[in-house]
Amino acid sequence: MPVPRASVPLLLGSCSVLFFLVVGCGSPAQSSPEDASASVAIPVAVAAVEQGVATAQLSSTAALEAEDEATVVARVEGVLTELLVEEGQYVTAGQPLARLDDERLRLEVQRAETAQQRLRGVFERTRTMYEKQLVSSDTYDQAKSDYEAQTVTTDLARLELTYATIHSPIAGWVSSRYVKAGNMVRPNDPTFQITSLRALRAVLHLPERELSKVTVGQPATLHLDALPGQTFEGEVSLLSPVVDPETGTLRVTVTIRDPSRTAKPGMFGRVTIQHDRREGALLIPKDAVVEEDNETAVFVVRDTLALRRPITTGYSDAARIEVLDGLQDGDRVIVSGQASLRDSTRIEVVQ
Repeated sequence: MPVPRASVPLLLGSCSVLFFLVVGCGSPAQSSPEDASASVAIPVAVAAVEQGVATAQLSSTAALEAEDEATVVARVEGVLTELLVEEGQYVTAGQPLARLDDERLRLEVQRAETAQQRLRGVFERTRTMYEKQLVSSDTYDQAKSDYEAQTVTTDLARLELTYATIHSPIAGWVSSRYVKAGNMVRPNDPTFQITSLRALRAVLHLPERELSKVTVGQPATLHLDALPGQTFEGEVSLLSPVVDPETGTLRVTVTIRDPSRTAKPGMFGRVTIQHDRREGALLIPKDAVVEEDNETAVFVVRDTLALRRPITTGYSDAARIEVLDGLQDGDRVIVSGQASLRDSTRIEVVQ
């Protein structure tokens, strides 16, 4: 039966609608980029919360100094005729370092000794006559006084002669030589610098608010810029009783023990003083801590998720920090890769 002509447009319109419905329903669903990224596990490194010793520390920088050091000066005038040591040599206390021309001083000794012998003879004759009451007591006293005065003069001349040889006052290393052979040396001119490496010290200037935390005998460690990776042990040996009113700092001296003599005076480094310690503290690596929005937190591993956990911290050292609240012994915290994490992010733990 023929279709009425008026019905054709209606059928065509219905087919068009049906066509678009079929095409729309057959298109595959598209996932958003956020859903795709959420399904990707982020690789992270973790560390376990451990129990240990938490230490409270004060740190400051300082240059090392030799505790025993002496500038050797000349005590008499003369031309330096002989150098007996050089820089870098080790010398003992009293060891000769150099000699000055001593000809004049020897002549002075001879003249003094001659005068002493003459006055000694006069004194002995006068004493004999005094015992026989042939001279007065004043004459006897004058002869005795002259002889004793000349004896002192002779001793001084001999002492001056010994000063022509310059000696080291302490045992140590010749760190500097200020004179050369042929130089005219006068009294109090510096000639050598002797430095003992037996004991080194670092002088710190700590804020006055730290006064109650520092006491003599506290352990300390030293790390030198010139010797990375090496740690030197020491202790607080001196504590100034006053605070510098201009700087508001307290002078603290730390003595460093270095049997190997690796550390040298003048080296610069950081000194750390331990003023308190807590046993059985919960410790985590400092790398695990995240500071954001005035909150200290870490990411804790739970199965395949990273959970953000606020924490309260305590003492810390160069590598680890104490956790007072927010974690338990055995928890695993993320120490690498947490920069791109959010709470409940999927993770994959890697070695």
